[in-house]
Amino acid sequence: MADAAVTFLLENVKQLVVEQASLVKGAEGELKQLENDLALMNAFLMEHSDNQDNGPIFMELVKQIREAVYDAEDALDTLTLKAKSKSKPGGIPSLKTLDLAKKVKELRLQLKPAFDRAMSNLKGPAQSVADGSASTLGTSHHNILKKTTLVLRQDNVVGFADQEAILLEYLSEKTEQLDVISIVGMPGLGKTTLAYKIYRDPKIEFEFPVLIWVYVSQEFNVREVFLTILKKFTREDMSGNNNIELTRLVRSHLEKGRFLLFMDDVWTLEDWREIEAALPKNNKLGKVLITSRYERVAKQTNHNREPHKLRFMLFEESWELLQLEAFGKGNTCPKELEGTGQHIAKQCGGVPLAVVVIGGTLSDKQDRREWEKVSKSVSTYVQEDRRTTQIISLSYNKLPHNLKDCFLYLGMFPEDTEISAWKLIRLWIAEGFIQEKPGRSLEEVAEDNLGDLVARNLVMAETTKANGYVKTCRVHDMIREFCQNEASFANKNLFQEVKNTRHGVLDPAITEIVKRRRLCIHYNVMMEFLHNKPKGPRVRSFVCFSKETISLPTEHTESITNAFDLLRVVDATSLKFTKFPAKLTKLIHLRYIALSGNEFKALPEGVSNLWNLQTVKIDTTSRELEVRVDISKMAQLRHLKTKAAISLKEMRLKGKGGENLQTLSRLSAESCTAELFSRILNLRNLGIRGNLNTLVDAPYLGKLELLEKLKLVHDPFSITGEKKELHRFPHLHNLPPNLRMLTLSYTQLAWTQMNILGGLHSLEVLKLKEMAFKGGRWETQSSGFPNLETLHIARTDLEIWTAASDEPFPKLKNLILKNCEGLQEIPFAIGKGKNLQLLEIERVSPTLVQSAQKIASAKIEKEKQEMQGGEVRARRGGFKLKTSPGDASSSSTSN
Repeated sequence: MADAAVTFLLENVKQLVVEQASLVKGAEGELKQLENDLALMNAFLMEHSDNQDNGPIFMELVKQIREAVYDAEDALDTLTLKAKSKSKPGGIPSLKTLDLAKKVKELRLQLKPAFDRAMSNLKGPAQSVADGSASTLGTSHHNILKKTTLVLRQDNVVGFADQEAILLEYLSEKTEQLDVISIVGMPGLGKTTLAYKIYRDPKIEFEFPVLIWVYVSQEFNVREVFLTILKKFTREDMSGNNNIELTRLVRSHLEKGRFLLFMDDVWTLEDWREIEAALPKNNKLGKVLITSRYERVAKQTNHNREPHKLRFMLFEESWELLQLEAFGKGNTCPKELEGTGQHIAKQCGGVPLAVVVIGGTLSDKQDRREWEKVSKSVSTYVQEDRRTTQIISLSYNKLPHNLKDCFLYLGMFPEDTEISAWKLIRLWIAEGFIQEKPGRSLEEVAEDNLGDLVARNLVMAETTKANGYVKTCRVHDMIREFCQNEASFANKNLFQEVKNTRHGVLDPAITEIVKRRRLCIHYNVMMEFLHNKPKGPRVRSFVCFSKETISLPTEHTESITNAFDLLRVVDATSLKFTKFPAKLTKLIHLRYIALSGNEFKALPEGVSNLWNLQTVKIDTTSRELEVRVDISKMAQLRHLKTKAAISLKEMRLKGKGGENLQTLSRLSAESCTAELFSRILNLRNLGIRGNLNTLVDAPYLGKLELLEKLKLVHDPFSITGEKKELHRFPHLHNLPPNLRMLTLSYTQLAWTQMNILGGLHSLEVLKLKEMAFKGGRWETQSSGFPNLETLHIARTDLEIWTAASDEPFPKLKNLILKNCEGLQEIPFAIGKGKNLQLLEIERVSPTLVQSAQKIASAKIEKEKQEMQGGEVRARRGGFKLKTSPGDASSSSTSN
């Protein structure tokens, strides 16, 4: 939405006034007035942007405001770039000679007409522009198809047999109070279809004398919900009763007897709370089954059972459904169309709605060439269908304004890409999509945003961290296509994917790049794109994607920086640079740099001049990266990340740089100094590589009170080539007091040193990799590790592991053992821990596999006994034993 663009410019103006006072001398008054205008505009747009009655006139006004803001931002940034380029080395740049005050006033006058038009057209709650005639990608709720015609299916229902069986088992369980069962999943997966199938099941009709179906809807109305329920019990008109009376009446009718209430499409926790007030919790014969797109709503309905997450269809199911839709019951696909048809079924990505849409498209096409045409553009056919657009729009329109651009931005990533959450979060911040909240860092706010999108089933969490946060994620092709279409709708100009047309022509054409804001370029067109010498004065982001690394010819080293002067984001790790682009140090608006190059041995001193820079990520095969940057000059720097050992230039005392630094990985042990650590006290994530003996008695680490994640890699070879093993681990008082995650590699410590780590009371995750400890025997002590939740051991010569007590790790949830070929068994006391949820083993001995299976059997049997005894059902998913194919034929799981 426009308010994201406005907010970004507003923050830029504030930063310019405060942190670059010498640059804007003489124009402070005009800049302050511009700041006030933008703040008013931002508040206005935030107030109106979430109104779903906004029509096409409002969308046009938003477009005009956005373009005016973009123009103002470009003009202001161009001025600062010119001023910086005109300044002499070591001198103080100034915009006074360019008459900045006059320029800013002109910018304000350019913004005013667009804002005035919006103000005059959007007065009062009625919103005259809401004419209900928005396009299929607009926000008007008047065009949304009724639920019954959109997704309720009674025929050609495929692939729900196993899902239905699980839910029927839940419905047959005896409980001590009213039981709520929830179904969650991505838009289009068939939540309502499955619920309706159960609703019409004869066994359910026999089991529950009272069956009630209520469509809650996005436009929630608690009176309509209650009146629908009461119609099942009485013909009397209840519409005259107030909400309190209706709540009491519903509860009184449901208090006794068996009933099954279906609440379809519950959107918010607030909606559920209003419904819940009328449900009799003491009626243990009653059942409620809800469907919801929002996992956080589903989890709140029943704390004793995980929501049932609807799976994607298997290929066989997709193919069966496609044939049913294309040819009807009793008919099969002709042999000549089978190969193409199966290829189409795979492209639907296991989403029933996509299969139904494509099946309908194919129903009147019996020619092989027509089917092949569809197979080349499945996602386009799916997205052009009104049902698909509307069902995803329901979720999109419900997003808070601060989440909408974050969501649409995901369309930048290629199909089937596993997206790094770390990268995505830093890109969101650099793009200006994340605003600070009191008591929360930008990274924490962005992490919450990603978690929210996952909970809304718009993003799929591929892997998670030990603390439960998303590590990598994916976006379904159907969702991605929606993001791309919505991002370009009404000229939002959020981003532009550069690709080849079927005729081998660049789309968009090089001449069109001048109008674009953000470019995402895929590897197959990269060389052609650069060869055409693009020029984009408005381009702010250049993001390159490739499944394989491309070696960038030397002549193209400066092509990107020469083409785009106002870049904020350069993410080109899929390109291998032969040398660091020199002009990159002149692009003062850069916030995010991610580059790759085998020859990168140094980060040049010129990077110190990039006062906006927040994130630097360098991929290099060099063992050491010399960072000549003076961090004390870089007040905005938050993350400096590389796998090489960072040889850091000494910091100067002047400047505020380093105070915002959160990630420094991996720092060479030799660069760890008292001066450095006194400057980076807000560090959250630190990696150190080198001869760790230099840190054993140093007090520096102990002063990092905010440090949560520490990774130590011991490189035993000194500069002279002499091997120096780590003789001991630092004492407890020399370690960060609030450390939550610790990873050790190549340290080869004696297992008796584990007692020191046990004293880290805040430690939740401990990863011991690559011979972190050595020795054939480890006896885990009875005290220590009070809050450890994850223990990961990989590559060790450990053979015998014993425990001195019945509960050595009282809060352990996850135990992961990999490449521990010599280890004979796991102490059974660890397996008895009441919190253990996951035991994962890979490349271990046969006797350890047997030990793990013994623990798994005991855990699963205990859970079954608890369930049969009427206790809390399998808390949040149950115990899991995960094995690799080489260790066991299958894994044991408690469901």
